[in-house]
Amino acid sequence: MALVMLIMVMALPAAAQVTPRASVNLMMGVPVGEFADNVDNLGFGIALNGGIGLSPAPVMIGVDLGYLIYGYERRSEPFSTTIPDVTVDVETTNSIAFGHLFLRFQPQTGAFQPYAEALFGFKYLFTRTSVENRQSSESIAASVNFDDFASSYGFGGGLDIRVFQGVNDNSRPFSIMVNLGARYLLGGSAEYLERGSTGRENGELSFDITRSRTDLVLPQLGATFVF
Repeated sequence: MALVMLIMVMALPAAAQVTPRASVNLMMGVPVGEFADNVDNLGFGIALNGGIGLSPAPVMIGVDLGYLIYGYERRSEPFSTTIPDVTVDVETTNSIAFGHLFLRFQPQTGAFQPYAEALFGFKYLFTRTSVENRQSSESIAASVNFDDFASSYGFGGGLDIRVFQGVNDNSRPFSIMVNLGARYLLGGSAEYLERGSTGRENGELSFDITRSRTDLVLPQLGATFVF
């Protein structure tokens, strides 16, 4: 898929006009397939992407980064066995970080700009535990308990709706658009922890490790800025 993206970009006319775009989106993670068999709750996170539209061709290339929490636990514990009269909060999060290259087909003009896209990259699944001061929520210590990587690729679609149009300081057109979209990301097999899969007994940690594919559907809502 990455090779196809490269070939298509090289085939674009040399006179193409470059139009930068950037988006910030809130997203929901819906596990599907084997991943849904093990993770029975929705995830929530944020995605950032930036790229360049190559007018007059309805083509955009760019990079997308995202972060999603699919599991969360919080409990109170004594600071230590020798200081039991001080209590701290212990938080454990199960998260996925994304990184993708994408090729998007989208008209560069008009108030309504539908798009379809292909993505290729990776998922980084990790579980992190932190100790926080109960009075200030300041982090005292933190550690990544378990992590793994998986390939990630898929497709998506959506619609940018223009809500503002003006000019910037360089007299270039500037637009703000509402973005509605969704992606289906196929994920390779990875090992990961679920919410509640960390055990603690006699000062020792134990993990109930799960391995499966990591497929996700990601509905998104956010804003796109066209410079």
